[in-house]
Amino acid sequence: MSAEMIIKLWKDVRNGLIEEVEKVPDDQMSFRATPDTRTIAELLQHVVETQKILVGEACRENGSLRRQSFADHGKEYAAGVRDVADKQGLIELLRTSMESAEASLRATADKWEEPVGGLDGKPTSKAAFLTFACSHEMYHRGQLTVYERLLTIEPALTGKLKKLFAQAG
Repeated sequence: MSAEMIIKLWKDVRNGLIEEVEKVPDDQMSFRATPDTRTIAELLQHVVETQKILVGEACRENGSLRRQSFADHGKEYAAGVRDVADKQGLIELLRTSMESAEASLRATADKWEEPVGGLDGKPTSKAAFLTFACSHEMYHRGQLTVYERLLTIEPALTGKLKKLFAQAG
């Protein structure tokens, strides 16, 4: 898959995630499905933090997720992300971090076939690594839609599909 295709796909996933977040009332950002799960705000912080780490390692020479602990990667690439917990701040963070990631990814697109070290320590192409990053975000978008259902909120994508089906007859 080309760099342009991965970037476009990831931006589409991010825009869909933002649409879902926009449906959640401001006072529900601290909603937690069970005591062992993240709140909605923590889930979004995790998405941004992970994106920053994965893009940072993919764009660096000899990047590897085993180069340091996940916590140290967070300090290096995502300082301040966990300080943002309000809905509007998180939406802005989702937007600006995607813009920043896109710029970094475009600047290094000619190196996407070079290896990067994954969590398992095995090298994989930077393109495959970034495809995983997009999949990771889509996974958490799905998780957010479950949270929305628990809050009796119709997910944004469900609403869009209902309209399309109604128009199609």
